[in-house]
Amino acid sequence: MSTDLITEHLDLWTSAVTYNNGKGRGNNGEPELTGIQKLRELILELAVRGKLVPQDPEDEPASKLLERIEEEKKRLYKEGKIKKPKKLPEVSEDEKPYEVPEGWVWARLVELFEIQDSYRIPLNKKERNKREGKYPYYGANGQIGTIDDYIFEGRRILIAEDGGFFSDPIRGVAYIAEGRFWVNNHAHVLRCIGSTNEKFWISYFNQFDWLPYVRGMTRYKLNQATMQKIPLPVPPLAEQKRIAEKVDELMALCDRLEQQTSAQISAHETLVDTLLDTLTRSQDAAELADNWARLAEHFDTLFTTEHSIDRLEQTIIQLAVMGRLVPQDPKDEPASKLLERTRLEKEQLVKEKKIKKPQKLSEVSEEEKYFVLPDKWVWARFGETGYTRLGKMLDKAKNQGLKKKYLRNTNVQWWSFDLEELKELMLEENELKEYSVNYGDLLICEGGEPGRCAVWRDEDSEMYIQKAIHRHRPLGGISPDYLKICLTVDFHSGRLSQLFTGTTIKHLPGDNLAKYVIPLPPIKQQCKIVEKVNEFMALCDRLKAHLNKAGETQVQLAEIIVNRAIDGEVPDSTESQYCSQF
Repeated sequence: MSTDLITEHLDLWTSAVTYNNGKGRGNNGEPELTGIQKLRELILELAVRGKLVPQDPEDEPASKLLERIEEEKKRLYKEGKIKKPKKLPEVSEDEKPYEVPEGWVWARLVELFEIQDSYRIPLNKKERNKREGKYPYYGANGQIGTIDDYIFEGRRILIAEDGGFFSDPIRGVAYIAEGRFWVNNHAHVLRCIGSTNEKFWISYFNQFDWLPYVRGMTRYKLNQATMQKIPLPVPPLAEQKRIAEKVDELMALCDRLEQQTSAQISAHETLVDTLLDTLTRSQDAAELADNWARLAEHFDTLFTTEHSIDRLEQTIIQLAVMGRLVPQDPKDEPASKLLERTRLEKEQLVKEKKIKKPQKLSEVSEEEKYFVLPDKWVWARFGETGYTRLGKMLDKAKNQGLKKKYLRNTNVQWWSFDLEELKELMLEENELKEYSVNYGDLLICEGGEPGRCAVWRDEDSEMYIQKAIHRHRPLGGISPDYLKICLTVDFHSGRLSQLFTGTTIKHLPGDNLAKYVIPLPPIKQQCKIVEKVNEFMALCDRLKAHLNKAGETQVQLAEIIVNRAIDGEVPDSTESQYCSQF
């Protein structure tokens, strides 16, 4: 049976994990249990094709069930309980997407169910709030509240009319409502006739490809006239029950697999976090070396997920700004001398009227120093390292001059730029230099995700900024890449968020950015830190590339198993061996 492939390849289903990646460095990918999702789809697909449970030649054929349903509909019509059933043409051979087993038949949806949409009563949210009660109130995707009265009693299948998850077989568009309840006009209401099994049909409707039958561009809608004509594969009644029970059993297995896999991922993340924390808590170089050696022994088993590699990246840059990533050189010029040169350089620029006089910044207090610096390092405020300005305000009334491409905060990602969608603004001749982006500028998001930053490394392209971007130009030879590392560390630690303003939409004002406290090493140490961080980031990129390739292969293998099972084929010995080894 095709079901053997489900249990024979459990390792494959649980190991096929993919990640939802954000743009740029530092965005943790959320794991998706893709293999188990494929397994759920396979179970439903096998169920409705008659390949999940064996057929029983003793079962009454489905044609007899259809005859009883037709007789019952005639009786209900005579008693005035339903409208006269519509006579639709038989399902043609062209409409049958696949062959069904012996004893099954094809029929149209309206032949199997009484559609009770005419009884639905929609209520707006304001009216519903006034009438809260004990009865469930259902919409397209399930219960959305309660109400003080009911329209329906018993069991019904509800199928989304509009706003449903028509392209998502896991979330589905159909569910069972029972007891006493109310339904609005966003869900079709189907009553089973002739004891046909609701659970079987829920399985069918939730794996069914609805897209050829729905209308609408942004919000799909399934109208009743189209729904009535949909061809359905009808198993014998006894087999419907067996299929429904097997689906429940296998879906419960999927639930357990999901829980186990999620627990394993969580435990792995906790282990990685704990071991990496020992590195940042190391008191000296010797302890750090010991802790790193202990970690390195298990490198190939620890850094096997998106989360673990992201945490490795964050630990590396945390160690970098603490002065523990590269050795200190006692011959280096102290960073205090660097700050003095930077101050004099800034004063000269003010004198030459090239920049405005900056705000006076207070000395870094003892409370703001959150670890002990290495020799020759100093605590400094961000504003001391160079000069910063925001881009041009977008104002249609004032925008005149030449059309120029500019960067928005969506173009500035973590440590990189997304230049696929560049817009243009108007700049006058005297504004070009003021808002231009030069090679080596550090560009920092003021809003959106405040603090997200990247260093501009394009000498050829002409580019400008608008008001959502801070442009910081370091002085005295201070490395913009080192400052980028500091901002990234403190964004992830939460320290940078203490400078944000706003409740729902966060901003990083220029005055607050200037007050931001950073650990500043000597110039030569900055260069060594940036070089070493880049080496480690390249390693992490290779790890991620390998992880993504492995994940893609696992998903492809899962898809092979799914397709073979649906087609009734068994993978050959080479494929099965490869799946097991993988």
